[in-house]
Amino acid sequence: MIEEKNKPKEEKKEEKKNVTQGNNNRATNSGAAKVVARSVYGERVARGRAGRRGGQRFEKKDDFEQRILDIARVTRVMAGGKRMRFRVCVAIGDRKGKIGVSVGKGADVAIAVNKAVNKAKKNLVDVPIINDTIPHEVFNKFSAAKILFKPARKGRGVIAGSVVRVILELAGVKNITSKILGTNNKLSNAKCTIEALRSLRRVEAKKIEKKDEKNDNKKEEKKKNNL
Repeated sequence: MIEEKNKPKEEKKEEKKNVTQGNNNRATNSGAAKVVARSVYGERVARGRAGRRGGQRFEKKDDFEQRILDIARVTRVMAGGKRMRFRVCVAIGDRKGKIGVSVGKGADVAIAVNKAVNKAKKNLVDVPIINDTIPHEVFNKFSAAKILFKPARKGRGVIAGSVVRVILELAGVKNITSKILGTNNKLSNAKCTIEALRSLRRVEAKKIEKKDEKNDNKKEEKKKNNL
């Protein structure tokens, strides 16, 4: 204490300067470290955002088009009263031969639609399409629904009504003739349509030899026999 008091004023000022400079250096170092940490964190966040927007983490988008076939408000009677929910029937398709139909329920319409779309993606049907129409005639029955499909020539269009028309358009069928013979229930007709499309089979073209080739072969055999 006595020595500190006896020190000249200039030495005391120099010591104070050194102390303040040391503190400033520490502060700047800590500040720089914080800036670096923030910049690194910011880069990581930016990378993540860029990936979500279509950068490195690329997420495939579905090419399926979805249509709502039917919306109904259903109630369930409980001990405390009635519980209201929504039932939605959705059809999805890529217009290239893939189609799916499913039903979803939820407290909100959006929730029900999401459930139905997810279910439909898991149960897709591949429809064989030849010259923009089906390969052969088919008749199917599901519950009270009965549906008849017949192939049609180009330019005929989709002759169908109600839910059947929507499903055929999403499947990519451009020329077809159909008839609903049973009930008008949309859910039954939609399921019957899917089962009918599932039962379609591809028709393989048979190899048919030309008549000219057959005649030429017969002539050659006759010549050999004559010789």
